[in-house]
Amino acid sequence: MYRYLLLFIMAIPGVIAAQAPPTPAGSTDFSKVTAYSEIAPFLANAQKTSAFLKTTIIGQSVNKRNIYAATFSSGDFGKDSTKVKVLIFAQQHGNEQSGKEAALLLISELTRPENHYLLSRLDIAIIPQVNPDGSEVNQRRNANQADLNRNHLILTEPETKALHAFFDQYLFDVALDVHEYSPYSEDWLNAGFRKNTQVALGAPTNLNVSEKIRNFAADKTLPYVMNQLSLNNYSSFVYCPGDPPGKGYIRHSTFDINDGRQSFAIQQTLSFIQEGMNGTDNFVQNLKQRSLSQMTGMRSLLEFSYNNNIEIRKIVSDERKAMLKEPGSSHISIQATHAGNGRQLQLPVLSVKTGRDSTVMITDYRPIVKSVADVKKPVAYLIPDDLTEVVEWAERQNLIKKPYKPAATDKIERAFVQRIDSIDFEGDIIVNPGLEPKIFTPEEISKTYIEIPVNQLKGLMAAIALEPKSMLGLVTYDKYRHLLRDLTWFPILKLYR
Repeated sequence: MYRYLLLFIMAIPGVIAAQAPPTPAGSTDFSKVTAYSEIAPFLANAQKTSAFLKTTIIGQSVNKRNIYAATFSSGDFGKDSTKVKVLIFAQQHGNEQSGKEAALLLISELTRPENHYLLSRLDIAIIPQVNPDGSEVNQRRNANQADLNRNHLILTEPETKALHAFFDQYLFDVALDVHEYSPYSEDWLNAGFRKNTQVALGAPTNLNVSEKIRNFAADKTLPYVMNQLSLNNYSSFVYCPGDPPGKGYIRHSTFDINDGRQSFAIQQTLSFIQEGMNGTDNFVQNLKQRSLSQMTGMRSLLEFSYNNNIEIRKIVSDERKAMLKEPGSSHISIQATHAGNGRQLQLPVLSVKTGRDSTVMITDYRPIVKSVADVKKPVAYLIPDDLTEVVEWAERQNLIKKPYKPAATDKIERAFVQRIDSIDFEGDIIVNPGLEPKIFTPEEISKTYIEIPVNQLKGLMAAIALEPKSMLGLVTYDKYRHLLRDLTWFPILKLYR
């Protein structure tokens, strides 16, 4: 009987062998991390076990190491509109090893025949290691000393360029950015506690992401994944960084679109962050449990996407179509703050004194993102064609652009910088200009311009980047700070019709 069952399984299209390949770290019982040199052989071996798996190189790191993507599909990847396209990417930070190991475990699991049912409703892409250079020396940043998870807006690094080019190619419906957090900060330990969540999860929080997507992610997706983690005996909680009681406040991560989660969410994607708990050595300590808990979170998101295939496709499709409409009377939030709503938070911790699980009551808890400055959404932004650094940025972001052709009914808004003040953004002091806007006709504007329409998938990202008063804009980066000068006109214009 078993012999005939095995022959039947082997005859299923896409099934070459039932034996899932061990991961490099798994073969040593996680006594060491997977080296870069071991990833390609592992992927080649995994590909031999399932015709559903293909491996591609999506780019290279600063030091010319390959960045691999493993794609699983029962057909032509990304071409079946009845499937939800899921992207999981890990190890943007090189000293967060468990995300890579979990991704390799998940690849191994997906080669198993009993898991192929997922591919009837999903196309799955897994990038185990975005930052191979950092991983090889166990450092957070890449070889250019850039933090890749703070580079998704300006896209100056080859690793983030490759990741976004891959996303643009397939326009994934669901994305998961996998990290680790360290609970061993001096402030928390001095307060007598450390955070004690094995897997922390975050949904989109930027206010320009569709409210339907934000609510669906927070109210449906996260509870499902957290419940599955609990059923597998892993603790989980909403990702909420901040300071210990009496030292500051606790918030729900950031709303900045320059990180992996929000940079894809702003394109109306169900995009999440997953943070596992790092080891005491920020390297290999407790690697097995760290990796298994992370893999369980990844797998649970796949299960949720499989179970909610129709609803996910409808929400993402509807909200992306709305992006392509003319602006109308809608507004864009360009400055926001973390605010409380009267709730207190019972945060799970470990007591340093007793060594036991405990909780601390957080009274300064700010789970709400509240807008403090909005602008009316224009038809387009106009970039002087000789402002090469901004035109090149638009090209890196793969933005739709065209030469501006004036129409008689066009109204062009130009902002005069009266002063440059400052504003607090999550503990950082950034520029906050005082502006005086003025409306011009096309005849009054002498230069030639490149038009960036707002009614495109990356239109809101472009708007947030190009607004001079945006706390998430290009002017907050050293490379573009010269665009903002006292008592001068801001060079980028807004077009209304």
